[in-house]
Amino acid sequence: MDRPHDKYNRLIERCQALTPTPTAVAHPCDQSSLEGALQAARLGLIAPILVGPTARILAVAEACGLDLTGIPIVDAPFSVASAEMAVQLVREGKAEALMKGSLHTDELMGAVVKSGTGLRTARRVSHCFVMDVPGHDDALIITDAAVNIAPTLEVKADILQNAIDLAHALQIDEVRVAVLSAMETVNPKVPSTLDAAALCKMMDRGQVTGALIDGPLALDNAIDPEAARVKGIKSPVAGRANVLLVPDLEAGNMLAKSLSFLAGADTAGIVLGARVPIILTSRADSLIARLASCAVAALVAQARRESAKLLG
Repeated sequence: MDRPHDKYNRLIERCQALTPTPTAVAHPCDQSSLEGALQAARLGLIAPILVGPTARILAVAEACGLDLTGIPIVDAPFSVASAEMAVQLVREGKAEALMKGSLHTDELMGAVVKSGTGLRTARRVSHCFVMDVPGHDDALIITDAAVNIAPTLEVKADILQNAIDLAHALQIDEVRVAVLSAMETVNPKVPSTLDAAALCKMMDRGQVTGALIDGPLALDNAIDPEAARVKGIKSPVAGRANVLLVPDLEAGNMLAKSLSFLAGADTAGIVLGARVPIILTSRADSLIARLASCAVAALVAQARRESAKLLG
């Protein structure tokens, strides 16, 4: 049964006043990836450049009744070549975002992080889910559930800053980060609680900026005010977190998929820390989630343009 997607609709509507973001779509060779890119273009979220085997893209469009009039296609013979060419379009300044098509995530990300020809920056690349959870007032950012498997404290600091920057690009008024663990007390036997405490002190010292942060927090007292009250946790974040930093990829992946498949949440996905935002969708994603991912990337690209103007 369809349900309202007010949070995602607000993101999409916010992009209507923006110029569509030139986006290299790597290997859109199935219906869901090609249709998602074209629908995002119709809504003015992105200006897609399709990168992949021209004959296959045209065949998919014809089989699915999709109109490619006016949509540029850059020919690339196979999936890895498509990823590399899409990255090259970014390096040449022809695209301000990347979008995953029907290739494997590791094929796209391999081209992104490739030494010398990729899109690395000084910041660690990380993934954020922007989740629309039924019954929860605000969108939830969960990170990192898709890229960094077992991040060190140093890597977590970059993951945290990427998520905070994303929250600001989404115009979240007050960014409240909960650094999650299995408990809300520091326990030397549980490394994630030590990392949480260190990240909070890094925020105090200005090594991470732009948010309120608390941790370690368990999931219940991070998002539920009553759970935080019962535990006696007094914090501007506890019970009100809108960014959840998970201990590792396994925890994040299980949390995101639990919300998706048990609570009916939708998951928009984006990779940050590269030169441009990367729209990382799954074949299981709904159309509204794909469109929301494009809207998130458009807002991030706009925030980067504004930041560049201020610095320039």
